[in-house]
Amino acid sequence: MIMTEKTPEVSIEREMRKSYLDYAMSVIIGRALPDVRDGLKPVHRRVLFAMRELKNDWNKPYKKSARVVGDCIGKYHPHGDTAVYDTIVRMTQDFAMRYPVVDGQGNFGSIDGDSAAAMRYTEVRMAKIAHEMLADLDKETVDFTTNYDESLEEPSVLPSKIPALLVNGSSGIAVGMATNIAPHNLSEIIAAIRALIDNPDISWQELMQYVPGPDFPTGGIIYGKKGITEAYETGRGIVRIRARVMVEKDKRTGRETIVVTEVPYQVNKARLIEKIADLMKNKQIEGLRYVRDESDRDGLRIAMGLKKDQVAGVIVNQLYKHTQMENSFGIIFLAVSDNRPRLFTFKELLEQFLLHRKEVILRRTRYDLRKAEERAHILEGLKIALDHLDEAVALIRASKTGAEAKENLIKTFDLSPVQAQAILDMRLQRLTGLEQEKIIEEYISILKDIEWYREILGSEQVVFGIIRDELAEIQEAFGDERRTEIVEATRELSIEDMIVEEDMVVTISRAGYIKRNPITLYQSQRRGGKGKTAMGTREEDFVEHLFVASTHHTFLFFTNQGRVYWCKVYEIPQAGRASKGKAVVNLLSMGEGEKLTTVLAVPTFEPGSYIIMATRQGTVKKTDIMDYSRPRAGGIIALGLAEGDELIAARITDGTYNVFLGSASGKSIRFHESDVRSMGRTAKGVRGMNLVKKDYLVGMEVLSYGQTLFTATENGYGKRTLIDEYPVQKRGGKGVITIKTSKRNGKVVAILLVEEENELMLMTDSGKLIRMPITGISVISRNTQGVTLMDLDADEQIIGAARLAEKEDEEQDEEGDAC
Repeated sequence: MIMTEKTPEVSIEREMRKSYLDYAMSVIIGRALPDVRDGLKPVHRRVLFAMRELKNDWNKPYKKSARVVGDCIGKYHPHGDTAVYDTIVRMTQDFAMRYPVVDGQGNFGSIDGDSAAAMRYTEVRMAKIAHEMLADLDKETVDFTTNYDESLEEPSVLPSKIPALLVNGSSGIAVGMATNIAPHNLSEIIAAIRALIDNPDISWQELMQYVPGPDFPTGGIIYGKKGITEAYETGRGIVRIRARVMVEKDKRTGRETIVVTEVPYQVNKARLIEKIADLMKNKQIEGLRYVRDESDRDGLRIAMGLKKDQVAGVIVNQLYKHTQMENSFGIIFLAVSDNRPRLFTFKELLEQFLLHRKEVILRRTRYDLRKAEERAHILEGLKIALDHLDEAVALIRASKTGAEAKENLIKTFDLSPVQAQAILDMRLQRLTGLEQEKIIEEYISILKDIEWYREILGSEQVVFGIIRDELAEIQEAFGDERRTEIVEATRELSIEDMIVEEDMVVTISRAGYIKRNPITLYQSQRRGGKGKTAMGTREEDFVEHLFVASTHHTFLFFTNQGRVYWCKVYEIPQAGRASKGKAVVNLLSMGEGEKLTTVLAVPTFEPGSYIIMATRQGTVKKTDIMDYSRPRAGGIIALGLAEGDELIAARITDGTYNVFLGSASGKSIRFHESDVRSMGRTAKGVRGMNLVKKDYLVGMEVLSYGQTLFTATENGYGKRTLIDEYPVQKRGGKGVITIKTSKRNGKVVAILLVEEENELMLMTDSGKLIRMPITGISVISRNTQGVTLMDLDADEQIIGAARLAEKEDEEQDEEGDAC
């Protein structure tokens, strides 16, 4: 019987988990993440080490890139020549690295995204700063590991004097994690490290006095410090970078040009220009005549010509919003420490570099001490031989072999084998008097060095002093000025920032149609001109409100149900002069049954202004205007209403006006608005006028000088009365008579403040409209019946009156040409 060996069972789930974990750790440790100590990934470290082994130094001739790539992949990095060459290319690019560590000769790509020339065409050598990263490598300062085939050794980390992780930054995507460390200014980082040496308990906020934020090789402007502070405190944060822009004006033509001289980090200039051109083509940015690349050897320059009458600031904001002229950089301080990935804070990164440098200096000092002691031991032997020169020479001459001579020297002068061999190896010229003095001087010097090395090893303070001095030398040699500006205050770009601020004529018709047009459309005309129609309306409609407002102003729309809606002027549709515009109900998210009561134009929301409102049942309420400064799409409550009540009017005041209320029974009251205390949005208000049963308010006005009060009744009668005839009373009274509501007059239907140049429109329940100038209505006393305004048919009544917002067109005479 033949026995077969049973194949062991393996759990697929366990095997997959183990294999994937091995792969993940290989990517994390061996490829994607930098070491927290020297700031390098394995491929960068191997490239620099290979160049060092080739003696491809900064002060020696360039070598072909292909030769460096070949050495690197053949000895240390078996991952393909493309990966290694791409690494070398990036290490030479001054727009990719804040302090390039490789000096390249040839085409190494551009900020436009152009590829580098093939490795056989380019040449490289180490940059001078790279030597500071490799300094003391041969003094046992770091551990070495075997290469991929165990035929050679390579350093596991470089003894770098440069805090390269923060200075040049790093980015990489591993398995389940990523790092993205922004470049910083060398001088600032060194200043922060020295401050940390002086005060190990220094806070990250205090460190920001030395390092205000990242310093990108392409410059630009960092907007806001919030992302920086979050990153420095927690290890994660997002900073916004903007291109540096200036506006140039041609003195001859007056034309303006937007010029970009710095772009955000990692932004492709060619693609940026292409994007701007696409936006111009698609009419998303209409204010530009052209965009072109004017970059040369003196630096980056993108020029964008502005069209006539365009505001540069608005176009720049549009560019920030729609292109990579504003970009974000997500900082993640993730690096490998003790063969494990870890998220660091800013201060911890500085501490890790300090610990690394401390370890390097201690290991270097131990190496130097050992070598010095070995040399001192040899010099002691030479000194003994020189002190007994004749005897030593005779002893050597008497010996038959070198081994015998060595043995005799050891026995005769009590020397070690090393000392004896050194005496035998000494050249005859060292026996001259001058050479003997040099040996003595060297011995004394070595003893001083040994004393210094022991002092270093015995004092942490001395070690940190050496680190400070070395950093000062680095700063002196390679430090430079900050390139990236940091702006403290910032806010998100709004649509308003991208709208040209200009005056608009906004018209609203009685039927609820709204539109806007530039004020320049209505040219100034000579006396007698015919004028221009502001809005085309139906026969039964007319323009009730006309405002001249900036595109950045806000309109508040109050409805009968006590709600208020927002609309920026730029959100109102722009239409031709003859167009009726868009229905307000389609512009706002008004509820069922809501009707527009009042429209208020607000230039800016500032404390000190109020909105006073009146309801049909005689309630008034005053609220700070700031309570209406935060818009919502569905509107908000303007005031609380009792059952069956509705809002009839709203006005803006400054706390100094008199308020006038008029009722349907012909009564009115005038009181100072200080009688109404300011209250919250949802409050119902206080009693403004004490109404008799079945009476109700028909209007509210805030009084100004130079105006008269117009009153109209349902049977077609009305009048004007001077404001002074109405005494100032206390709020809540029954008021005084404003017009007699006899059987002839009927109830009051409208109360309006008017001026001499105003025109009125009266409306009847049968749909008739009559337009009349206010000057045709007599000014008579308060306690009268008024005069006939309109000849009504039987059973016909006036239902309302309104001030016209535009005058009737006049026939153009000989002088009516537009000017």
